[in-house]
Formats: sequence, C-alpha cells, structure tokens
Amino acid sequence: MRKFIIYIILLLILDFAGLDIARGAFAGFAFNDPPAMHKPDRKKQKKGKDGQVVANPGNVSQLIEAKKEAITGNVKGAEEMLRRYVGNYPDDPVGYFELARIESVQKNLEEAVRHGREATRLDPDNKWYALFLAELFQGTANFKEAIEIYRDVVEKEPDNLDYLYQLAALYLQVEKFGDAIRVYDRIEEKAGVSEDISIQKEKIYLHQDDLAGAEKEIRNLIVAFPAESRYQSILAEFYMANNMPAKAMEVYKTIARMDPENAYIHMSMADYYRKAGNKEKAYEELKLGFANPNLDVDTKVNILLSFYNVNQIYNDLKDQAFTLSKILIDTHPKDPKVYSIYGDLLTQDKQYPEARLTFIRVLTLDSSKYAVWEQVLRLDLQLEEYQHLLAFGNRAIELFPEQPLPFLFTGLANLQLKKYEEALKLLGAGAKIVVDDKEILAQFYMYQGDACHALKMEKEAFGFYEKSIQLKDDNAYVLNNYAYYLSLRATDLEKAEKMAKKAVTLEPENASFQDTYGWVLFMLGKYPEAGEWILKALTNKDAPSAEVLEHYGDVLFKLGKEQQALEYWNKAKQKGPGSDQLEKKIADKKLY
Repeated sequence: MRKFIIYIILLLILDFAGLDIARGAFAGFAFNDPPAMHKPDRKKQKKGKDGQVVANPGNVSQLIEAKKEAITGNVKGAEEMLRRYVGNYPDDPVGYFELARIESVQKNLEEAVRHGREATRLDPDNKWYALFLAELFQGTANFKEAIEIYRDVVEKEPDNLDYLYQLAALYLQVEKFGDAIRVYDRIEEKAGVSEDISIQKEKIYLHQDDLAGAEKEIRNLIVAFPAESRYQSILAEFYMANNMPAKAMEVYKTIARMDPENAYIHMSMADYYRKAGNKEKAYEELKLGFANPNLDVDTKVNILLSFYNVNQIYNDLKDQAFTLSKILIDTHPKDPKVYSIYGDLLTQDKQYPEARLTFIRVLTLDSSKYAVWEQVLRLDLQLEEYQHLLAFGNRAIELFPEQPLPFLFTGLANLQLKKYEEALKLLGAGAKIVVDDKEILAQFYMYQGDACHALKMEKEAFGFYEKSIQLKDDNAYVLNNYAYYLSLRATDLEKAEKMAKKAVTLEPENASFQDTYGWVLFMLGKYPEAGEWILKALTNKDAPSAEVLEHYGDVLFKLGKEQQALEYWNKAKQKGPGSDQLEKKIADKKLY
C-alpha cells in the first residue's frame, strides 16, 4: 500500500512539473533547498528592468495537495486550497492558472477568466497561460481578446500552422473575412495549396458575393493538382450553381476527356441537361452513368429519386425508370438493393407475379431484410397464393419471431386453407407480441373470430369480434361478419342491423355487405327493404353466389311472389351448394 501511495504522489509531482516547465518555474530549482512554507516578504519582491514584479515560486507541496483533491473528485476542496494558495503566494502565476482551470471545470467562466488574466499578467511570456486564456475568451464569446492573444502567439511562432488555423477561425467568428483570407494565404505560403484551405476561401468569397475570387480558388486547386478531375467537377458545379451553364459544360467535356471512367461525370452532365430542359439528353447520360460500375448503388438511387418524383417514375416516366432499374441489375447483379428497387417498380405497376419473383431474388442474396419478407407475404396474399404464403410465412416467423405480421399473414393462409386450428394457434401467438398498434391487434381478433366461427365456437367468435370492434369500430369486414353470424343464429338482431348498416355505409358498393344488410332486415321481418338491398347485391355482382340468389328467393316468397322465388331457388341450385333447406324448398315450393 505504501508503494502505491508513493506512486500516486510521484504522478502528481510529474503533472505539476509539466505545468511548471511550461512557465519555467522549476528551472534552477534546488531540490536540496526546498522553498519554505512561509508568506512571501513583499518588501523583498524582485523587480525586472521594466519594473514588473518577477514571479517567485510558491509552495509546490501545497499545489500537489490541491491537485490530489481535484484528481480524487473533490473539486470544491481543491478550489478552496488554491484560493488560500493565491492568497499566500499572490506573485506565483501557477496558483492563478490552476485556479482558473478549476473554475473552468465548474463552468465559472467569468472567475476563470479573471484568474487566467492574473496568471498571464504575472508571467506574460508563458504561451500556455495565454492559450488557455484565449480558450476561456472563446467560451465567453470574447473573440476579440482571443484574437489578440493568437496574433501575439503567431508573431512569436510564425511557423506553427495550428495557431494560424485557429487565428483564421477566430476571424471568421467575428466576420473579419479579409483578415481570415490573409491568414489562409500565410498558411498556403508555408504549406502549399491544399483542398481544405482553397475550399474554405471559396466559401468566404461566395459569402461576400465575390464570384471571381471563388472561381480563382478552385482554379488554384486545378493548377496545383492537374491530374485530379474532382476539382474540375467542383468548378463545373460552381458554374452550374451560379448560372453559368455554358462554362460548366466545357468543364464537363474536359473531365470526360481526361477521366473517361469518372464515376460522376455522366450524372453531372445529366443534371446539366435536365436543368437545360433537354430531357432526352439527360436520360441518355443517366443510362451511361447507371452503367458505370464505379459509381455505387446508393448514389445512383439517390440521383434517380432526385431526377424524378415518385409520380413521374410510376406514371409519366415509368418506362425510363424500368430501363434504368434493369441497367442497375446488369451493372450490380449481386447487390440486393437493385432487385428491391425493381421489385418496387413492378409492384407499383401491378405486375405482382414478377414483383414476387424479384423480391424472392433479394432474399436469396440477403435473407436478413425483414421488409422484403413482408413484401413477399403481401404479394402472396394479393395473388391468393395461400400455399406459398404458408411456406414463406412459416420461414419468416422462424427468422423474425418478434414481428407480428408474419403470424397474421400465415394465420390467414391457414384460415383460407381451412386449417382452422393451426390458424387459431398462430393468430393467438401473434396477438401476444403486438405492441402499441390497435389496428393490427384488431385484425388479429377479427381473424381469430373467423377461425372460431369455422370451428363452431360461436361464443368465442363473438368475443373476438367484440374485442376487434372495441379497438377499431370502423372495420367494415368485422361489422359485416359479426352481423351476419348473429342473423344466422337469430340473436341480437337489432344490434346486427346497426352493424350491417354501418358496414354498408362504410363500403356502399360492396355486394357482400349489401346482401348481409338485406338478410338481417329479412330476419327482422322488414321484407320490402330486405328485397331492395339483396337486389342491389345481385346487380352489383357479375356472378352472384348461390347464397345471394337463395336469399333473394326467400325474400320474394315472403313478398308473395312464390313463382319468382322458385326461379331464384333453382338458380341458386344451379350455381352451387346453397343452404341445407334449398332442395326441400324447391321440392315443396315452400319456404322453411
């Protein structure tokens, strides 16, 4: 333990030694004759030739103790010790410097500046005190005094580029742009032309609306680095941005001659032609740029979206977008992004089978993209490819068990394939992982209700429908199904009527909803109104189902039109299986 304490003290001494070396305080210090811990005799203070008090070293051990307190986290304690120290040794700049640092750490910047000034006054030749004070001035937005310090430091060390850079930045801060440029010129004289300096000077000239000065800086770069075509591109962009298109085109042609493999030149020329209103030329240059393998996919996609808005891509310029996407695939055949872009275009163009194949290609290249899996599942649903949906849905659930939508889609596939128990199991599991999404959860409950109904679990089905409606009361599908199933049981018919009416209001042209509403009205004995709605369902469907035909026959029978009723019952029989009573109704010419 004793060795550890000695080691810490040694580090502290070294730390202070570094500070004192900076001010030269330890120079000539005799370790066999340490300074006494006494108050300085002000009558014996030495003065230099200029009459200034010559700084005397204070008590190093006290400084070390203060430093120890600061290092161990007792900043307030260190501050108190340093305040006592500067009281005891008012001519020692180290005390003021350390106190300024402590105040700075505590964000007491005004106090820090005061003590920093005192340290610099006592030791005006100490560069580190001055630079720290300049930093404090910047922290208090006193840029003018910071500039004065850096000007003095630069005069003493004219070859130090770091100080020159800092001085230029300070001039920019106070908007002394001419002074900043002169400092940058000094840097260039010492270090040569560089991109950073030239671009910074260009920005300053542009800020001052000095286009000639800005152009000159870019040309300086081109002269200094004639083989670097990128600076030619910067010059061309400068001309384009400042309404000098003819000059820009000359530069583009120069780039194309000197660097034909340049990844950006064709894109730049495309932009030129687009702004000039020459769409065909712009398109030709885009094709050349997209075929360049040296230009990355992300840049090409961003350029594509910057050239065309979404409506243009999907409508007016659809053919161009497809061509560019195919060029992307040919140029980057192993990049999944290009297939994703092409798949999006195909989906938007309603080429669903081709879109699905394209997204599956994405998955063969990178199966980690959940959004692509979801897109495939949505397309399966759109195409009513339920076996395919089942296979890909189960795989998506394995890869992304935290995502609820694959459970929903796969459950729906099972439902359509009449695997009701499997559907119910998946839908229940998916509903448990839905977080803060009432709409999705309402869909889970809706399909759970359908599965339960198919399994003759009517009580559970109605419970799920109620949950779904509580979360989303404008889901026409749930309202319709719930109302229809209630009507089949002749239960809560008034409630069924309200729900069926709301469903048909939400989707007034839906023939199935019209039939449901008509059937509920029939069950309530409102035969004329029922006839009107079921007839709407018949006329809205090119090929009405057996169920709707039979329903209309039932209504006609109740309206006293037995012969017409029989005709519709026969039509229902020809169409497909109707209700269990259909054969008997036809045979007996009677409604059961």
